[in-house]
Amino acid sequence: MGGGSGLSFRFRDPLTAGRSMASTPTTTAALRICIVNGYPQASRENFDRSNVGHPHDLFRDFLAREAPNSTSEIVYVADPDFSLPAGTSIEDLDGFIWTGSDLTVYHTEDPRVAGQLAFATELMDAGAASWGSCWGIQMAAQVEGGEVEVNPRGREWGIATGIELNDAGKKSPMLAGKPDIFDGFIMHLDEVTRLPDDTDSFGGNTHTPIQAAIFTRGDASYWATQYHPEYNLYEMGRLIAARAEALVREGHFPDEEAVAAYAADMIALHDDPTNETLREALDIGDDIIDPEIRELELRNWLQFVESRSG
Repeated sequence: MGGGSGLSFRFRDPLTAGRSMASTPTTTAALRICIVNGYPQASRENFDRSNVGHPHDLFRDFLAREAPNSTSEIVYVADPDFSLPAGTSIEDLDGFIWTGSDLTVYHTEDPRVAGQLAFATELMDAGAASWGSCWGIQMAAQVEGGEVEVNPRGREWGIATGIELNDAGKKSPMLAGKPDIFDGFIMHLDEVTRLPDDTDSFGGNTHTPIQAAIFTRGDASYWATQYHPEYNLYEMGRLIAARAEALVREGHFPDEEAVAAYAADMIALHDDPTNETLREALDIGDDIIDPEIRELELRNWLQFVESRSG
């Protein structure tokens, strides 16, 4: 019942659901990272009411495991009083991570969007290193002269299947070590339909042809995916449960009870990733379960940020 279609990469050896805290982290550098939450306040409050994890917390968890000496600041860029922490400039920070958002990036008259576009432009002008998931790739495309539109194939939700790297993707430092074909967590209605000049797509699937890219200008480098390497089965299960009404209305499920059952199976598989019955029922392989594969892009980005920090 995933949002995309096509072949997917599969391992079938049982694996744990997450990298152990005893695993060697990606970097021990004392990086200072700014997590840019793109959701407006009303949506963040709805996350709490709906028992949905906040996207900045998913990135904080990743940083705690993979960059344990780093510090992170969270900013809420959709809010009218948004600013960087007092006394902090863009140049003081080693990297910026953009979360998803439920806004529409081409609604440029919306002040909650306009402020984000202005800040993303500032980061590119300043030569910053950025990561963006979902909304993040749309934001980068919009500010750098690409185009974002509603996806005519509708919502891609849950699992984006059969994401296939092209030649540029296989050579990209962002995707070094990634399988040529893989699945990823996803939840979106819009898509990047045209990249800026001199920006290559790294591949896609039948639902969303552009799933990853690196946007560069001067010293700035903005790595981005339409899918969500920061998610896991537990967090996606909670998000799907919270989006039940929309998923039924759009025809993905017959009723909200079916959504709840599907979400519960996702969470159960997170708790027991060796459950072959659930793996087969959900059509989920290790590219989703194993963070060594799932989070690879983020670890590659951390190494890139460390290389720039001196």
